[in-house]
Amino acid sequence: MTISDATPLPWASSLRTTAAEKAATVPHVLGIENFLEFRIGPEHGPTDAIRRSLRFAAMALPALLADAPNANVVAEATLAVLTELVDVTTRHRASIDLSGRISYDGEHVLVTVGEMDQPLPDSEEEPGLYLVHRLTDELGQYEGDEAGYVVWASVPAQAGSS
Repeated sequence: MTISDATPLPWASSLRTTAAEKAATVPHVLGIENFLEFRIGPEHGPTDAIRRSLRFAAMALPALLADAPNANVVAEATLAVLTELVDVTTRHRASIDLSGRISYDGEHVLVTVGEMDQPLPDSEEEPGLYLVHRLTDELGQYEGDEAGYVVWASVPAQAGSS
C-alpha cells in the first residue's frame, strides 16, 4: 500500500480548511489531537520510503500545525525527525508495511514510525539519531502489534524550541 492509497480523498481535502473554519466547525474539547497517518508498502526501499513519507508530510503539516507558534520551524524539525526514523525503520523493517503517524496536541508533535525488527540502535551505530536526539525532547519505542518495535519521538512545538 502506498501513501496515496492510505489517504482517502475527503480526509485529504479536509486538511485544507483554515484555522478559522476549523474553530467554527470543531467543538472546543480538551485533549483534541490532530494527526495524519501513512503506510508504505514493502516494494519501497529506504530512499523511496523517505521520499514518499516526506512528500506526504510536507503537504499535510501546514494544516496540521496551523495554530502552532513558529510553525515553519516546527515543521522543519518534524520533517528531519521523520526522515531519520523512516530511514532506520525501513532498513530494519519487521512488518510488511511501514506505518507512520504524526500528531499534534498543541505542545508537541509526536512522530511514530514502525515496525523495526530490533530495538532502536545507538546513535553511534545510526548517526542520524544524533539529529533526532537534538530536535526532540523525548525518544522511545514500544513493542508493536506485528512482533516488532515502534519508534516515537516528541518534537517540542513551543516558541523558542529546538
